[in-house]
This record gives sequence, structure tokens and C-alpha cells, in this order.
Amino acid sequence: MTTITLQCPDELFTALGKRPTAAAVEITLMAALKLYEEGRLSSGMAAKFAGVSRVEFIHLCGKYGTTIFQQTPEELDEDVKNADKMSSNTGVFRL
Repeated sequence: MTTITLQCPDELFTALGKRPTAAAVEITLMAALKLYEEGRLSSGMAAKFAGVSRVEFIHLCGKYGTTIFQQTPEELDEDVKNADKMSSNTGVFRL
């Protein structure tokens, strides 16, 4: 594993209300969440980067408002239309 060092003003820790070690954990988590949200990391890789399990990472996504669904609104609409077509053909379910 590679270690990186960040230079942070002392006021940052006061603003966050955290000691440097706790702030580092929070900054790493926020970076993992953002990289996942942008589609640059998978949930598994983001979880590994954040130092938590994938299940815990997904829970944290909910806590911080990061969606775990990577579909665009158009893709979701297409899925709904396809499901509706299937239900009318099979009669199994109806949306």
C-alpha cells in the first residue's frame, strides 16, 4: 500500500472538530465517496480505499447521500418501459 502525505493548515482540524488522525480518516472516506459517486472507483475499491467493508461502505453512502445506483434517469426510464412490456406479455407483474 502506498502512503501519501497532505499538508493541512492547523485551522482545518479546529474547523472539523477532530484531531489529525480522525480528520485523515474522514478525508479519506469523503474522497472514496466522491470517487465512487463519479464512477471512478467501484464500490469494492472505494470501500478498500476507505478502510471499511463493502457493506459498511454502502451504508455510509446512504448516510452521506451518495447514491449507489449508477443509472441515468434515461436508463431508469428505459428499464421501467421494458419491465412494463414484459408484464403485459406475461401477465406476471404490473408496474
